Amino acid sequence: MEKSLLDISELSKELNLINKKTGKPANYILRFWEKEFKEIKPTILKGNRRYYDKNQINKIRYIKYLLKDKGLTIKGVKKVLKDKKNIDGTNKNNIDKDYLKDNIKKRSKKILHKVKGLKDYG
Repeated sequence: MEKSLLDISELSKELNLINKKTGKPANYILRFWEKEFKEIKPTILKGNRRYYDKNQINKIRYIKYLLKDKGLTIKGVKKVLKDKKNIDGTNKNNIDKDYLKDNIKKRSKKILHKVKGLKDYG
């Protein structure tokens, strides 16, 4: 994620939101989330194309984590984002810690994979 702005297809690929049948980015998921969550506000530029900055990408990653990894419903995610508590009444900080831990693990795996590739090619 070197660029300052990603378009909707690039973000779908970055988040691994890929249509399993066609192998193409599932942009409709991001468009749906945009309608459901007021926190998602992409920059609309030429030709009505959506672009997402780093702040928006982080919000979307968090929403994806809550929906896909934690298994919350859209209503539950809205509650977490609004009330700082999830539907079970646990503190939002616990969810945030889990999210950050998961994020660090994923990034560490990517870094280790790149380091291994460097070692293999000298």
